[in-house]
Amino acid sequence: MQYDVIFEKENDGGYSVWVPDLPGCASQGDNLEKAINNAKEAIQLYLEAASSDFIEEGKLHKDRFIIPVQVATP
Repeated sequence: MQYDVIFEKENDGGYSVWVPDLPGCASQGDNLEKAINNAKEAIQLYLEAASSDFIEEGKLHKDRFIIPVQVATP
């Protein structure tokens, strides 16, 4: 399954990440590679705990971009 993940570069060089389709699903990483890996883990944990899927429209802002992240479904 694939989800869009929003990445926002922080002042310290790291990234904050969140998944618009999964309310409350967020993570971070010290660099882009770690942020992507942490996003995958956050999605997997969210899906394991969720009883149903939630869809919420995300909004793009300056310094934010979306990278599709594919994860295996439980």
